[in-house]
Amino acid sequence: MNKRNYWLDLFTWITWREFHKAGAKISGFRESRWKTVQKIRKGDYLLCYLTGVSRFIGILEVTKPAFKDYTAIWSDEEFPCRLGVKTIVDLTPETAVPVHELKDELSFFQNLKSPHAWTGQFRGSLAKWKESDGEVVFKAVIDAKENPVIRPFDKRKLKYRPKPLQAKIGSVTVPESEESTDIDSDIVKQPSDHLEMQWLLLKLGSDMGFNVWVARNDKGKEYKKKKFSELPKMIANLPLQFDDATNRTIELIDVLWLQGNAIVAAFEIESTTSIYSGLLRMSDLIAMQPNLNIPLYLVAPDERREKVMTEVNRPTFSKLSIPLSEICRFISFSSLKEQFKQVAPYIRFLKPEFLEEISESCELEEV
Repeated sequence: MNKRNYWLDLFTWITWREFHKAGAKISGFRESRWKTVQKIRKGDYLLCYLTGVSRFIGILEVTKPAFKDYTAIWSDEEFPCRLGVKTIVDLTPETAVPVHELKDELSFFQNLKSPHAWTGQFRGSLAKWKESDGEVVFKAVIDAKENPVIRPFDKRKLKYRPKPLQAKIGSVTVPESEESTDIDSDIVKQPSDHLEMQWLLLKLGSDMGFNVWVARNDKGKEYKKKKFSELPKMIANLPLQFDDATNRTIELIDVLWLQGNAIVAAFEIESTTSIYSGLLRMSDLIAMQPNLNIPLYLVAPDERREKVMTEVNRPTFSKLSIPLSEICRFISFSSLKEQFKQVAPYIRFLKPEFLEEISESCELEEV
C-alpha cells in the first residue's frame, strides 16, 4: 500500500468560504504549481491552514488527481490547477487549531535560526510536510472537531489577503520620498500616535513582569502626562552583552522587553510616511549579529500594512544572512490597542508568545 502524503493547503477566509460555496469538492492552485499538483496522489491529505489567523481549519482527502479547469470558483484568481477532494474535517475559525499550540510537536519549530523562521513553512500552498508533522496536525484537527474549544481572535484578521511577491530578488525599486505626495494626508500619523504605541508596549511589557527599555533619545518623553521614566520596570541601562556598535543600535530601538540580560522582544514603531529608520536599524542589527535570536516586531498603522510588507521584502533586506522578512512580524496599531484592553484582567499571566497571535508574518506569498 502506498504511503499517504501530507500537503499544506493555504486558504484565506474568502477562498475558504468560496470553496464551500462551490460544493467543497475542488481545491485549486496557481499555474506555477502545476508540476507540484501533478505529484499529489489520490488518498493524500491536504492540511487546510487559514492565513491571517494562523490556524488549521480542516483536512481534505484527495479523491481525483491533478487536472486543469478554468471554471470560475474563486473571485481573486482562477487557480486552474485543481484536485478533486472530500472533506475529512471542517472547523470554524473559532474552533480551528492555532499553529502555536502545536509548536512543541512540530519539527520546524525546533532549533530555529530566528524566532520567526517557522513562517517559512507557510509561504505557499502545496508544501509537502514530513509525515510526523502531518500526523500531529491531523490528530489535532480531529480532536478539535470531537472536543471543540472556542478560541477568540481578532476578526479583522479574516479580511487578510496575501499579496503575491511580484518583484524578483535582484530587482531594484526606488523608495518613496519622505515628502511623497501620493499618500492621503490624513493617513500620515502624528508624533502622538508614536508615543501612544510606545506607551502601550512599555506598559504591557512592564505589567507582564518584564524589564522595559525605551529608546535612549525618548527617555524624557511622556504620553498623556504619564512619564515613560516612571514605569515601575523601566531600566536605566541595558546589559552590556554586545560590542559598542551593536549596543548603540540596540539603544535606539523604540521599545525592548527584557528578562534578566536576555531581550525577549524588540519593537520598532513606524507611524509616518517613511518606514526606513526602524528597518535600517533592524537590518544593521542582523548584519552585526547574524546569530541574534530576538523576536522583532514592526508596529505601524493598519493602512501602512502593504507599505511595510513591500519595504521589508526589498532586495537590500532580502540579501541579509537571514532575510529581514523571516525575522520581523507586523503588528497593526488597532490590533495592539484592542489586545491591550482585552488582556488587562489577566496580563500578569501572559507569555510573550501571545505576540505571535496578534502579529502576522512579513513574508510575501511566492507566485
